[in-house]
Amino acid sequence: MSTLTALARAQAYAEGRAQRIATVRHLHVHPSPLVIIPLAMAGEANTPLAAMVGTTAGEPRLLTVAQPRNRDHRFAFAAELADVLVRYVDGFAGAAEPIAVDRGRDVRYRFTDAPQLWVPNTGGVDFLRLFGRSTRFRGTEGEYAVPPSVPLLGRWLTFFANSAEVPGSSLLLNAVQALGLHWATGQSSAEDAQLAALLGWISPPPGRTGAEAALAAEDPAVSPPAGPATDPSFDNHVLAPLISSASPDVAALTEVLHAQLLPTWELMWRALDLLRGLPAGSRVAGRWDGDRDAYSGFVQHLADGGPPQPRRDGAVAAAARLHRLENAATRYAVQRAFDDPLVMAEYRLSGAAFVGQVTLAKADRIDDSGKRPVLRPRIMVVTPEPVRVEKGAALTSPARPGQKALVVSVTAVDDARTEVLLELSGGMGRKLVAEPGSVPEVGERLLLTTLSEAYRPGGAFPDRDQTPWTHGGPPASEPDGA
Repeated sequence: MSTLTALARAQAYAEGRAQRIATVRHLHVHPSPLVIIPLAMAGEANTPLAAMVGTTAGEPRLLTVAQPRNRDHRFAFAAELADVLVRYVDGFAGAAEPIAVDRGRDVRYRFTDAPQLWVPNTGGVDFLRLFGRSTRFRGTEGEYAVPPSVPLLGRWLTFFANSAEVPGSSLLLNAVQALGLHWATGQSSAEDAQLAALLGWISPPPGRTGAEAALAAEDPAVSPPAGPATDPSFDNHVLAPLISSASPDVAALTEVLHAQLLPTWELMWRALDLLRGLPAGSRVAGRWDGDRDAYSGFVQHLADGGPPQPRRDGAVAAAARLHRLENAATRYAVQRAFDDPLVMAEYRLSGAAFVGQVTLAKADRIDDSGKRPVLRPRIMVVTPEPVRVEKGAALTSPARPGQKALVVSVTAVDDARTEVLLELSGGMGRKLVAEPGSVPEVGERLLLTTLSEAYRPGGAFPDRDQTPWTHGGPPASEPDGA
């Protein structure tokens, strides 16, 4: 937990209401997302019990498994879920737009929009991942055949579950994590995992504090668990008698499951409304473009008859994926800081950023020490904040992310002020005269940080055949005479 988040939690506890820890929304909220609230049967590994799905708050659709221990019933549920989800994702594979690539020498196409799934919590994401794994390899012919939509459902669920691991992706989101990214409550992180309690702190009913609303939400009769796990008392006293027989009462089972899921359904749409009320960060649209690229690529993969995702990655594929996730996490952290002053404040506390005023600026300075003269303006920034950067460090400013500021010197004027001399490069045009506004002027208040949005090249990984047999490569050679 960061310093400012800890302070916000303490303030939330004192004031009885959650505190904002973000000034903008750091994720994309689709105008028509597909909300999925899954329930799993207790004591059975990821065995589906029910799911409430839909794209509008007033039209929830309940899918149930009459007898979760029956294989045919489980895959009938999967076929129903496929009917909803596959139709939803296919609805975005229509209009496409051209995107210039290779510096305008070529063009590719991506769809103008993409689907978005919402689940209540991280348990919902795990349920979809495991359910996708259990369905994407099912055969559509022979013994135990399933409808063709079932393995297709599994491939889509795996695609969304994999995207949920990518920092900054908005294809599959969970409400608890999304709300926790923007609000801090007066309770622990473990208690924040309960959606009803979290929303109680963020928007308590009139006349109640957040703590009182969260305490009331802990009553399973008022706010049943948001899934996929169910309440033990509900399992023992309500559910067990209904499914203990070979021919359960489907109408009664549907009624009790609907009552269990409906409160969470309403909470999900409250959460979406709260998030829509926040202005989107300036870099959210760019990350959604990346999600649209991923969706368009997977649609093309399916159209080309590509194989299902493997059960597990090989050594090289796993290393490459880890490298991509690490790059995405770094890029997402930088973008959030550049979009949000509250997030950037954390870096200012740690010394990775500071704010100062420009006192000197030489915009026409030319460096002719090399083979050809280049434009290298210099500016002096005076700051009252601690400066923990050394000579030679490269800084950037969110106001001019394409420009690099090289630290020439750091001089303490007195106990309260520090002068930082910077040499600028990039983002000023290709001529020996800087474009207007590209060089900070005297009197401008400037934020400088060691964070950078610069392109990070992908790692170089060997082909599988170039790895040892322990990592999937050729088998080890046997000694002569063996």
